[in-house]
Amino acid sequence: MSKPIDTGAILKRLGIKELNAGVCTGTQWFETEGAVTSSVSPIDGKEIARVKNATMDDYEMVMKKAQEAFKVWRRVPAPLRGEVVRQIGLALREYKEELGALVTYEMGKIYQEGLGEVQEMIDICDFAVGQARLINGVNLQSERVDHRLSEQYHPLGIVGLVTSYNFPVAVWAWNTALAAVAGDVVVWKPSSKTPLTAIATMHIIQDVLKKNNVPEGVFNLVVAKSSVMGDNFLADKRVPLLSVTGSTAVGKRVGGIVGKRLGKTILELGGNNAVIITPSADMQMAIMSTVFGTVGTAGQRCTSTRRIIIHEDIYDEVRDKFISAYKHIVPRIGNPLDPDTLVGPLIDQSAVEAFRFAQKEVVREGGKILFGGEVLEGNNYGSGNYVVPCIAEAENHYSIVQEETFAPIVYLIKYNGDIMNAIAIQNDVPQGLSSACFTLDMREAETFLSYAGSDCGIANINAGTSGAEIGGAFGGEKDTGGGRESGSDAWKIYMRRQTNTVNFSKDLPLAQGIKFDI
Repeated sequence: MSKPIDTGAILKRLGIKELNAGVCTGTQWFETEGAVTSSVSPIDGKEIARVKNATMDDYEMVMKKAQEAFKVWRRVPAPLRGEVVRQIGLALREYKEELGALVTYEMGKIYQEGLGEVQEMIDICDFAVGQARLINGVNLQSERVDHRLSEQYHPLGIVGLVTSYNFPVAVWAWNTALAAVAGDVVVWKPSSKTPLTAIATMHIIQDVLKKNNVPEGVFNLVVAKSSVMGDNFLADKRVPLLSVTGSTAVGKRVGGIVGKRLGKTILELGGNNAVIITPSADMQMAIMSTVFGTVGTAGQRCTSTRRIIIHEDIYDEVRDKFISAYKHIVPRIGNPLDPDTLVGPLIDQSAVEAFRFAQKEVVREGGKILFGGEVLEGNNYGSGNYVVPCIAEAENHYSIVQEETFAPIVYLIKYNGDIMNAIAIQNDVPQGLSSACFTLDMREAETFLSYAGSDCGIANINAGTSGAEIGGAFGGEKDTGGGRESGSDAWKIYMRRQTNTVNFSKDLPLAQGIKFDI
């Protein structure tokens, strides 16, 4: 899209109307009697469209459809399920620019990042297609003569999916592509802040589902208030696996409720991600990568860089270079649909208030604001959600530094001595999602990646904390929840694991040599 983006034309092509149904079982949309809510763009504060939310009866209808569909879908050979996902990837390619623009319009990330989010959807579809032919078990060695010991994987059932506004469609794809090839069915509850991207996604895939006679109930969408689809969804025994993206507080609540019924969870929760910059670092690489990590998506990524841990010998130089880089960013804060924009708005006023609060707290605790922090005003910032990314000096033990602020504020922290001191600072927070170390020293790099190094689920060398590829498993440790999505062997969580023993001998020997003769 080199010409100006026509949001009206995009909404029309994606099937978004002034008033939209919020319940779908694949190709069928249902008129509901639930509350009507508005989706408001953080760009200008204006309503984009409205959505009719689900009622409790709608929720029950979808769950029953999903149960029925699972019995059919699990019998479809995995490569054929993969073929459906392949075609979904092709459909997403066809609508990449439009859906990317809607992500920007409804969520506020810059258009390049909106396109990148849809590319993630396409990439995970490609990954899942290959995985469909590699849902493999393993043959093991039995201790008993003429016995075969093996493991295999079976479809699990209904996967409940709750997504966040910051990646409103990519996380759906991470989970759904793998769940679908695994033989599961998905019930998706999108963020109340970004329902239109979810509705558009269902419009994009519905022709694929029709063409392949996919049963209604395999790919489900339910836009609903928490009073209709909240704790009851988490407690629903028909849902063996819940995948939830949200804050640590939300994750603890989810884990408690699902845990009571011994269900499974994938929890993608808060991050308090740090970059370590050592004296041996390639300074230009470190600055460029880390600036994207701090201000990309206006600091609203789970993997956004929140802390920069800098050796005292290079601290002043690094600090000054960051401030200089930020000065170049300020003129390019604005409408994220404009291709020249580098930083768009925060999602809403609650995020702006959290941004303001963090600044007050860091100063109260003894820190110092070095740059930025203002809320922008004027005709170009009509929604009131535009802020100047903030750089602050702080110490790691400050209460506000120990928390995740979902906004573009980054804390500069000094360290002295060797890499182990920096690692100790990095690990001394409750969260453990993403981490990075910029160094050209092999020993520092290998120490950072070792058992004594970063305690995060993601640890990078000379690459920033954000912008993970889909090929690796995505997730973190500690208060980040421990879940894994996307690539590698993350597909296994969507399946039921089974150990098998086959006795093809004429005898009945017991394991461990136990004798039991009658």
